[in-house]
Amino acid sequence: MDMQKIPQLMTRLYSVVSELEAMFPGRHFTPDGHMVGSIGEVLAAHHYELQLTRPSTQGCDAVKEGKSIEIKATQGTRVALRCCPEYLLVLKLHGDGGFSEIYNGRGERVWGLVKDKPRPSNGQYQVALSTLRKLDAQVEAHERIKRAI
Repeated sequence: MDMQKIPQLMTRLYSVVSELEAMFPGRHFTPDGHMVGSIGEVLAAHHYELQLTRPSTQGCDAVKEGKSIEIKATQGTRVALRCCPEYLLVLKLHGDGGFSEIYNGRGERVWGLVKDKPRPSNGQYQVALSTLRKLDAQVEAHERIKRAI
């Protein structure tokens, strides 16, 4: 698998989105749902040199150096968690195929915010990116998943 192609493919994908939106004003072709999750996982695998696990492994999308990592990607303002991951990596996807790292650290820090709340009917706790940015400021260097690229 040629992981070096990922940035180029993401640029092409978002270029197609832009073309469609220009052709059909008022219509949005923004990738969402499973597609955004999968995009986030492959971008993280590429940029952090992660080994992806099999799809739908609860609480673990990838591993690195014995660490189990949940990857959450969004183009919105929040992400959803179903369980407490060992490590959590949250990425905000950009329309040009790039991303910003919002949170990178132990999952228990984030899970502590929601664990005592009543579980929502869909089983997913929502956490705002603004909250995750504040928590990220508390993460020490040794807790982070190291970025390779």
